[in-house]
This record gives sequence, structure tokens and C-alpha cells, in this order.
Amino acid sequence: MPRPRKPTALKVIAGTSRPDRAYTPEIELPLVESLPNAPDWMPNTHAVKEWDRLARILIANKLLAEADLAALGHMCALHGKIVQLYAAGESPTASMAGALRVMQGDFGLSPVARGKVSAGSSDKPSGNKFATIGRRPGA
Repeated sequence: MPRPRKPTALKVIAGTSRPDRAYTPEIELPLVESLPNAPDWMPNTHAVKEWDRLARILIANKLLAEADLAALGHMCALHGKIVQLYAAGESPTASMAGALRVMQGDFGLSPVARGKVSAGSSDKPSGNKFATIGRRPGA
């Protein structure tokens, strides 16, 4: 099974976007510009707080599209349920914890997923770093 392609927006953020490797079938969805209200069906205040917190982060980084709102809502609802379990002295099931981890990875919100995207830096030296290999100093 082939690895899924990294979205162009993430390539631009990481500084690895190249026109010769552009993946044309990718669709551009409208981005969310301002913080939307949490859905009415959110199960508890923990879920609503997580919605507000994550939506701000994703909007600021231009990573939240209109089509992502339902998935974000489900992730926040699951987070809220897990927090309720912890507050009651119980533990979430392994499937609940795993599902939350997968959802967070889909949004780039886990340490591993974040490690795949690095902020572009202008401090990087330009040119071919291998151009001087094998040359004598001063040549």
C-alpha cells in the first residue's frame, strides 16, 4: 500500500514544496478564517474547551479547512469523553486512546506528526553542500 501524499500546505510550511513534484489531483478546500462556534452536539465543557484551543492553533497555521470541522469536532468530543473518564478515576479503553492519537496525527497535533513538518528557515546555507567534497583546500 503506497504511503499517502503530504498535503501541499504542509510542504510549503516545511519548505520542501517543489513545482516539479506538485501533485495536481490535490484539491484546495476553503480555509476557515475565524474561530467557529463549537457544535451543539459537543458532549461536555472539556470538549468545547479543546475545540476552542485547537481551532485557534489550526487556523493560525492555516491548517483548518471547512471540510475538517466535523473531524475536529469528533476528535474534541473523544478528548472530552477521555477527560471525563480520568476525572471519574477511570481509564479510557485502548481503542479510545488509539483513536484519539490517530485523529491528533491527522491534524499534525502529535509530536511524531509535528516532527514531519519543520518550519522553513532562512539560516540554511544555500548551494550544494557536496560541491567541496574531494577538493583540496584553497583550490
